[in-house]
Amino acid sequence: MSMQKDESLQCLQQSVVFEDSRFLILNKPSAMAVHGGSGLSYGVIEGLRTLRPDAPYLELAHRLDRDTSGCLVIAKRRSALRAFQKQQQEGGVHKHYLALVKGQWQGGNRKINAALMKNELKSGERVVCVDPQGKYAVSFFTPVERFKQATLMRVKIITGRTHQIRVHASYSGHPIAGDPKYGDAAFNCKMLEMGLERLYLHAESIRFTLPDVKTYDIQTAMDSSLELPLTRLEKL
Repeated sequence: MSMQKDESLQCLQQSVVFEDSRFLILNKPSAMAVHGGSGLSYGVIEGLRTLRPDAPYLELAHRLDRDTSGCLVIAKRRSALRAFQKQQQEGGVHKHYLALVKGQWQGGNRKINAALMKNELKSGERVVCVDPQGKYAVSFFTPVERFKQATLMRVKIITGRTHQIRVHASYSGHPIAGDPKYGDAAFNCKMLEMGLERLYLHAESIRFTLPDVKTYDIQTAMDSSLELPLTRLEKL
């Protein structure tokens, strides 16, 4: 096993924040894909299967972008996966994210209801754009902390479309810091000077209830890569 892969597996093992007979929940590190592909031989799910070769069942209950950190639910039983997906379809899975966005957010809570369409460029790169013909997508943005150059937001998503928060943030005129695809290059450079070397998007919490079983309510802390830039930004 390569040293890099060994380190990744160790990091993955340390990222487990909750486990019972039905689910395993991670604070997924940034830059770790949820599954192999895109030139990667393995991701979170392959890594977990390597760490737990005797586990009879391990499947992703949902997904996170490679560069997004935070709550990721893995089902340990097929019945648990079906129950989670049923709750998700019925709007019973509540996900909150933290995102640092460009500029001073005006006002308070804002609902962004903008349909999203997946497109593929000639290079093969996948991009998502706002398009009335796309899939229904709703996000709620709430300011948490205000700075002169940026605003820390808490985002609740009702739907879970690919790149949803990133595209909705950009659509609102406040792209997410460190976003190479939908962000603002000049703002990203300023944030890099303040120590931000990744996408500033963290899946802070997830809550769902399996009827007649229990309620799962998990929160994950941001790591130092996201805490550091906040200490360097000038507050309003």
